[in-house]
Amino acid sequence: MQVNKTKVAFIGLGVMGFSMAGHLQRNGYPTRVYNRTPGKAESWCTTYQGQSGCTPAEAVTDADIVFMCVGNDDDVRSVVYGDIGVLANMKKGSTLVDHTTTSAELATELADVCNRQGIHFLDAPVSGGQAGAENGKLTIMAGGDPAVFRHAEPVMTVYASAIEHIGPNGSGQRCKMANQICIAGVLQGLSEALTFAQSADLDIEKMINAIKHGAAGSWQMDNRASTMAQDQFDFGFAIDWMRKDLGFCLEEAAKLGVNLPLTEQVDQQYRQLQQRGYGRSDTSVLIKQFDTDTKPSSST
Repeated sequence: MQVNKTKVAFIGLGVMGFSMAGHLQRNGYPTRVYNRTPGKAESWCTTYQGQSGCTPAEAVTDADIVFMCVGNDDDVRSVVYGDIGVLANMKKGSTLVDHTTTSAELATELADVCNRQGIHFLDAPVSGGQAGAENGKLTIMAGGDPAVFRHAEPVMTVYASAIEHIGPNGSGQRCKMANQICIAGVLQGLSEALTFAQSADLDIEKMINAIKHGAAGSWQMDNRASTMAQDQFDFGFAIDWMRKDLGFCLEEAAKLGVNLPLTEQVDQQYRQLQQRGYGRSDTSVLIKQFDTDTKPSSST
């Protein structure tokens, strides 16, 4: 394995970050990680023969590019600011890349703070879920200076198969919002179609095979239709996280004066499913809105 001169750090080793940081290390980028739960960092170091820091600031020592993938706006701020945050120890001219799905407001905030410290910033949320991270097939939508993007893009290719520069800072997060709006609508349509097909006593697998190659086809149909019909909803991206994302979508839409009726409807359906105990089930559990059973199934 050829060792690259670019030194990187990765902050956040959740279901996405663990594998993303692993791809960096395995592809020759000396990687130092940080996770708020030390045991997760220790496990990563054992798995990938990398290094970890006791604080975010320690993890980014001498890093040329620092990647982050944590939970929400507050989580990002907790690892960025303060005496032990990444900005306390990042060198001038280095680049901070945030893969967290956050508000567009936070993206522009971080861009301004980084700029004042002579640090470059990209908001670069990802899509593709845990499987995409593990297989190195994520989609990345980035906002920031084009020159900064071109510098970071070759490094990100180790865990992404599609990377697009969208526009200035904040554009990456707004593109991710559009992505989540599409997913919400597709899953609502798929939930209704499967409920209709089951009520009509159609053979679900034959129905899916008949329509998935036509205009109704989608990633969700290919990967979730059969499992939805089989009452299986344990595939990583929980509705607790989706509601966080849809909240960003609805807040941004309100600022833009845009009405998103279907997104609002799906968000409320997810809220009701959370109340029924499905908060940790994946987003395809939306079909349960048509189920009179108020208890989560054993497969969730």
